[in-house]
Amino acid sequence: MKTFDAEVTRDDRFWLIRVSPLDRSTQAVRYKDVAVMANELIQIMTGLAEHEYRLRINVRLPESVQDHRTRAEVLRAEARHKTAEAAAEHRAAAQELIALGLSQREAGEVLGLSFQRVNQLVNP
Repeated sequence: MKTFDAEVTRDDRFWLIRVSPLDRSTQAVRYKDVAVMANELIQIMTGLAEHEYRLRINVRLPESVQDHRTRAEVLRAEARHKTAEAAAEHRAAAQELIALGLSQREAGEVLGLSFQRVNQLVNP
């Protein structure tokens, strides 16, 4: 199956779409129309039906935007890691309180967690 690559950039009010290997371009006003416009260009220029090829869209973001996006991904990964650490600490605290004779409901009240969450923590 043939693959067409669409390089997409923002230019003022439009999304510019350059389709390789056709070496042709089109544009879209809204991002949601990028795939539609790229597909139409491919079909007009090649005569292929949409099920006869694959379209790969690559959006080129300004470097500053890409920097923010990369930093956000790093922070999200750190947050997932910290959330897992917090759950492990809550699990240890709940298990210790239950070992001291508290009920799961009491442990939840003491830790500021719901009974259901304590149950999930101590019965993984």
